[in-house]
Amino acid sequence: MTKALSNPHLPFGDQRSAPWYGKSILTVKQFSQDDLKYIFGVAHEMREMVERVGTFDLLKGKILVNLFYEPSTRTSASFTAAMERLGGSVIPINEVKYSSVAKGESLPDTIRSLECYSDVIVLRHPEVGASALAAQYARKPIINAGDGIGEHPTQALLDLFTIIEEKGNVDGLTITMLGDLKNGRTVHSLSRLLSLYDVKLNFVSPEILRLPGEIISELEDKGIPVQEYALLDKAISESDVLYVTRVQKERFEDPQDYENVKGTYIINSQSLASAREDLILMHPLPRVGEISMELDDDPRAAYFRQMEYGMYVRMALLAMVLGKA
Repeated sequence: MTKALSNPHLPFGDQRSAPWYGKSILTVKQFSQDDLKYIFGVAHEMREMVERVGTFDLLKGKILVNLFYEPSTRTSASFTAAMERLGGSVIPINEVKYSSVAKGESLPDTIRSLECYSDVIVLRHPEVGASALAAQYARKPIINAGDGIGEHPTQALLDLFTIIEEKGNVDGLTITMLGDLKNGRTVHSLSRLLSLYDVKLNFVSPEILRLPGEIISELEDKGIPVQEYALLDKAISESDVLYVTRVQKERFEDPQDYENVKGTYIINSQSLASAREDLILMHPLPRVGEISMELDDDPRAAYFRQMEYGMYVRMALLAMVLGKA
């Protein structure tokens, strides 16, 4: 194990002068194409290391706090797995409503307290901008694991890494996103990352769940071809990637609005009848019926592979901000 880590061809070791050491990961707007190439290179090395040895001691002695103000299964477990694969430890805090916050403690005070016990904090919060606020008061790196309907940068990074690992490249692809594009922070972040490449983007949604206008404007200002549709059949035949999102019941103020749109799109074998044979079908999960389970064995279904790719990306980010990559 020690011998593998000392391999000079691997980008691992104590590199506290590296550009991401001590930095927070708050928004995809932080990243350039060169940054992404570096992150995905490290993530690919992490994948190879896990496949060879399972776990290793790159972050031995380091402690991560998972601070989740909203319920999470995949993101929380993914960061835990990432840290433990790297030899570090995790303090999980998944029921914040039962902690000091219920007594009225502010987010800055919570962050200042928890960083006394840790080296990095992963934060999920229901309010847009919460991670940026936390980073203003923190001395340790903050990693945004989702802030309301704002951004989810690590999900976008793993989504893009999935596309690269599955398709080999990004430039020239047509990527179609479908579902709740208004509230889907994964879609917001991924769209912004994709704007760094030569892609065409299709957005399929009900009228009340359209992608926010400011994001459309950002994409168009960068010269990205954008098309909006109400029906998938207008876009499926030209798509290289179909990215499906659930309609998020918890984001609706009026329950009837949710009932009106919850079953608008159900992707099944018939939906993909005119799709390309090398299409990849993605979903950030959890799904609640929008992709039929009959597709799970279809080689185009990448959503569970997508979850595994996410662990490697988060391993890379943790190593970067803690000065080991």
